[in-house]
Amino acid sequence: MNRMKFLCTIAFMTLGLAANAQSDEQAVTYPQLFFGAQAGTQVTFTNYNNWELFTPSASFSFGSFFTPVIGARLHFNGAWNKGGHLDSEEDFRYKYKYFTSDIDMMVNLVTLIGKKSYYPVNVYLIGGLGLNYAWDNDEAYAHKDKLMLAYNDGRFSHNARIGAMVSCDISKHVSINVELDANTLKDRFNSKFHNKGDWQMVGQLGVTYKFAAKRSKKTPKALKQEAAEVWETRQDTIWYDDVVETPKEANGSNTWTVFYDIRESDFKADEQLAEIGAFLKDFHDCKVDVKSYADVETGNPQLNLELSKQRMEKAVKALTDAGVPASAITSNCYGDTIQPFAENEKNRVTIIVATGLKGAKDKKMVKKFKTKEVRYRVR
Repeated sequence: MNRMKFLCTIAFMTLGLAANAQSDEQAVTYPQLFFGAQAGTQVTFTNYNNWELFTPSASFSFGSFFTPVIGARLHFNGAWNKGGHLDSEEDFRYKYKYFTSDIDMMVNLVTLIGKKSYYPVNVYLIGGLGLNYAWDNDEAYAHKDKLMLAYNDGRFSHNARIGAMVSCDISKHVSINVELDANTLKDRFNSKFHNKGDWQMVGQLGVTYKFAAKRSKKTPKALKQEAAEVWETRQDTIWYDDVVETPKEANGSNTWTVFYDIRESDFKADEQLAEIGAFLKDFHDCKVDVKSYADVETGNPQLNLELSKQRMEKAVKALTDAGVPASAITSNCYGDTIQPFAENEKNRVTIIVATGLKGAKDKKMVKKFKTKEVRYRVR
């Protein structure tokens, strides 16, 4: 109970200081330079019990908020790290050290979507790139037979970061924050092979000092001058282009050819069958037309008609065996009476044409308008 009262007291004091920082109607000037320090914990995920791998972590940073929305910082983080290995023969953990430097971009989501340029509580989206250096990896290297990527010298790695920070102003110069970052590093950072980057999660509490955050209060003279001003409002009409989408049915068609050797009729076309199956999944109300031929320079008309018939029948059977409804298939054979290709060898062929319908949208640009209330000074 005493601990709960203490936490509630700290929370109310923090909110009270934040409210005072906002109620002064202070004008913030940019850029704002800042320095920050943080401490917390980190874990580099692996196929071990990650709850046993948390270690202390500390950071410091300096940077600038260029506008109420955009900022950047140079961020340094490091301390101790742990890894672990578990198999049917051994279960061990090992320690090593690391240091990470990142250049981070910071986007203030509160001022981005809000109507004011200053709020006492802010939420930042953080993304950055940098370098990581790991060393003192002797404990892992002692198990080189199990940890194939273990190293006994220092190792550099890239570091890519995505994270978020919640910051609360407790005075015009000082704020407190909590930050959670996800870092991805080179695979061998923790001496283990995953065939993909290692992920490190860092959570920290910190304090930031805005040593160049100049703010000026409104003077009585400025208030008197503002009282003499006269303002009015008007409704302005703003026209803009917008895209309107209308659903429609689009026709689709595809053609496949299956060629044969002389006097051959077996349908050997696994790749074409797979493509036809994919077409039937993407389109509906499909029809499949099968036409088979024989070349005029081989055999005689009666033999060629029988051969093209066999090719047609085996192609239809292969389609139905592959799941194409028999009701969707039409077929015909032409012997050597029709030669679809100029090259004679290509006329020993079955041509399959599939047609169907697919959902699509028509896009049309239209003019729209909206009204906006504008406040302007008349005196």
